[in-house]
Amino acid sequence: MSFQLLDGRKLAAQLKQQLKQEILHLRGSTGDVPRIINLMVGQDPAAQSYARSQMKTADEVGVKYELLNLPENTKQKELLQKIDQLNRDSSVNGVIIYKPVPSQIDYQLAAGSISASKDLEGINALNLGKMILGEAAMIPCTPAAVMEHIKSTGVLLRGKEAVVVGRSEIVGKPVSLLLLKEHATVTICHSATAKLEEQIKRADIIVAAVGKPSFIKGAWIKPGAIVVDVGINQVGNKIVGDVEFDQACQKAGYITPVPGGVGPVTAVMLMNNAVTAYKAQWAQRESAPIKK
Repeated sequence: MSFQLLDGRKLAAQLKQQLKQEILHLRGSTGDVPRIINLMVGQDPAAQSYARSQMKTADEVGVKYELLNLPENTKQKELLQKIDQLNRDSSVNGVIIYKPVPSQIDYQLAAGSISASKDLEGINALNLGKMILGEAAMIPCTPAAVMEHIKSTGVLLRGKEAVVVGRSEIVGKPVSLLLLKEHATVTICHSATAKLEEQIKRADIIVAAVGKPSFIKGAWIKPGAIVVDVGINQVGNKIVGDVEFDQACQKAGYITPVPGGVGPVTAVMLMNNAVTAYKAQWAQRESAPIKK
């Protein structure tokens, strides 16, 4: 069966161009553009590499991006004080905290202390709660990227059977809510799921976010299914996903590669949230929405 590769780099380029135009319009309408602060505690090489990638994306679309690198020995109280300072700074539209953080830092506490209006990763309890109500403006970036891939297929999601493998707070649970909002019938699978193969075999849409290399076998894929692989796993000198890619390609209608699938789009979704935050904060200050 022939399949269509859901090329994340190509999709990201399209989305960046749209976002760039929107930010140009914001500059003309408001005289400014979104400004975001990335807090990094310590010098983790992987986090720094990711920060450089995000900085490049921000530069391409026209967002002001600042990396604030705090010392490895920064105390929890000091980090919370810095977050409070940024929450109160009206010139800052969004804040993110990079993982991993040193052992003395409670990441959940720190991330949860970011103002909901500046929570660009959409993981503040208020923002996650709004997702349940279908009212969220700040969508977690990886789930948002998953949905962009799925929607790019042009397949009507209403009534489709969707299986999400993985129940994390940052991917599995949010993406299931987003699929429900599009009227898909959603099943969440996890480590205790019985007969996983049977669950996947009936799925029109599969979102793999379990963190185990080639965990989902190609033979399980329903012919023509949409397969979005969020997994990033190091196997030897290769990066592979959670889906047995070569075998899955023989049955899927659409499939994301790893790498080059969800990842490139995730960074753009962060910038999209920055625009959303900027608009809301500007409207609140001016007591009127930005003119289109």
